[in-house]
Parts: sequence; C-alpha cells; structure tokens
Amino acid sequence: MSALIPYYDWLKAGHVIFVIFWMAGMFMLPRYLAYHCETAIGSAESEAWKAREKRLLRIIVNPAMILTWVFGLTLAATGDWFAQPWLHAKLTLVLLLSGFHGFLAGQVRKFGRDQGLRNGRTWRLLNEIPSFATIAIVILVVIKPF
Repeated sequence: MSALIPYYDWLKAGHVIFVIFWMAGMFMLPRYLAYHCETAIGSAESEAWKAREKRLLRIIVNPAMILTWVFGLTLAATGDWFAQPWLHAKLTLVLLLSGFHGFLAGQVRKFGRDQGLRNGRTWRLLNEIPSFATIAIVILVVIKPF
C-alpha cells in the first residue's frame, strides 16, 4: 500500500466524510423508528415513515457504511497500523456498530411489513448506541491510549 502514501490525506478526508454521513444516518434511523412506532399501523403517516426509513437506509446509511469501511481499511493499510492495539479496539467497536446497523436494517424491513420492535422508549434508548460508540472511537483514534 506504499503506492497510496501520497494520497494519505485524501484517504483520511474520505474516511472522515463517510463516517460523518454514516453516523448522521445512524443517529436518525432509530429516531425515525421511534416516531414510526407511535403511528397507527396502516395509516398514511405510517406509510410515509416506511418510505423515509427505506430511503435513508438505501441512499445514505448503507453506502456511507460501505465507504467508511473501504476508506478506513485502506487508510489503516497505507499507514501500516494493523499491529496497533488501539486500532484493534477501534475495529471491534466499528464491527459492533456495523452489527447494530444490520439490526436497524432488519427492523426497517420488519416495519415495512408492519412488524418489528414497537416501543418508542426502547428506540430512544437504542438511539444512544451510536453516540457512545462514536465517543469511544474518537478517543481511541485521537488519544491512542494503548
């Protein structure tokens, strides 16, 4: 990956841009589901939430996650960081966050069938997962505590 060293700053910029897009969507999607579960099944409002959730996932959240991984792994390979313990911790958190992303995608599909977890309070609590993950990841990347 030494051929990419001249593009290191561009890789970093791309990674940060797509992380921001991914996290914006990850902050919005559980909130959308919280609002959606408070609507009557079959109502026009419920159908509108289904369309919003699907578009958010398809247009922003899914592509941003994929590009975050592509830029991030390329950046790590270019910087030769795979032996760094802080990166192992970061990758573990990003894997968990990706799993949460998958859970949300599954819930969007279930809500599309008028199923899924229908408890606004639970969704508001789940909405905090990306926040805590982001805090921990930023600390690992900036401080590199180990």
